Amino acid sequence: MRAIQVSRFGGPEVLVPAEVPAPVPVAGRLLVEVHAAGVNYADTHRTDGSSTTATELPFVPGSEVIGRTEDGRRVLAPTFEGGGYAELALVAAADAVDVPGKVGDAEALALLVQGLTAWHLLRNSARLSRGESVVVNAAAGGVGTLAVQLARHFGAGRVIAVASTDDKRKLAVSLGADIAVDSDPDGYAARVVAANNNRPVDVVLESTGGATFNAALGALAGFGRLVTYGNAGREGRRPLLDPALLANHNLTVAGFWLRPALKLPGNYREPLAELFDLVATGKLEPVVAEYPLGEARQAHEDLRARRTTGKLVLRP
Repeated sequence: MRAIQVSRFGGPEVLVPAEVPAPVPVAGRLLVEVHAAGVNYADTHRTDGSSTTATELPFVPGSEVIGRTEDGRRVLAPTFEGGGYAELALVAAADAVDVPGKVGDAEALALLVQGLTAWHLLRNSARLSRGESVVVNAAAGGVGTLAVQLARHFGAGRVIAVASTDDKRKLAVSLGADIAVDSDPDGYAARVVAANNNRPVDVVLESTGGATFNAALGALAGFGRLVTYGNAGREGRRPLLDPALLANHNLTVAGFWLRPALKLPGNYREPLAELFDLVATGKLEPVVAEYPLGEARQAHEDLRARRTTGKLVLRP
């Protein structure tokens, strides 16, 4: 079968189209004819060898797919061991979720990692209350484009998008943000507070790390919450938190990672069903960009260079 294979660690150049043996179904696994595979930042880390997950070479990357099972079901599922960038993939039967007909392939893939992340950030980590202000960093990204819309849907009083270019800021506003500001860490807190009618904010969703993380703390109101769920900037040393700073201003810093969250009861199928319904009824519009499978290298190059918006998808 056709697949993208990695035989050595490195940048996007190591993503090479190849013919590899088709996976063989085993007990508890479903063979899926892949209609589309999702591209995630975690894939770039696994490809360059910086992932915390041990990986043996050679391997086929890709941690999520949508497609048809041998008995005709159209399912969405993670492939945590990889193998998604291919014509065929194995998924755990327990993780396979049937996708409603009104939800497209790329839309469904946008919901599995990015959609569930945005949902949990707002519902379980930030515990957003109606009327509160929400700042979404990287607002034009896969999580950000959905978090902007969900924050509005969940009753945020003001949604402030943060993005690096005019086009990305315009996209965030078109998705429901009240205002969008530049993401440069210099002057970040002042811009965010000004965008909130000169008031500190209640919630910041933060995935950049480094100087942006520190700047975001300075924009929080009393009892404000910052939820960190990534370190996309990967710049310099990781920030150090002073407990006295948090205590003096009654601030909360929370961390979120999707994979362990999905193991808890009610954290996978139930919110995913809600997201499916929001898409099917037109209340949530995933932003997607599609590439042929053979252009996986280009997809990774674009993602790493911050040229993309929304969810990236490969089509076999």
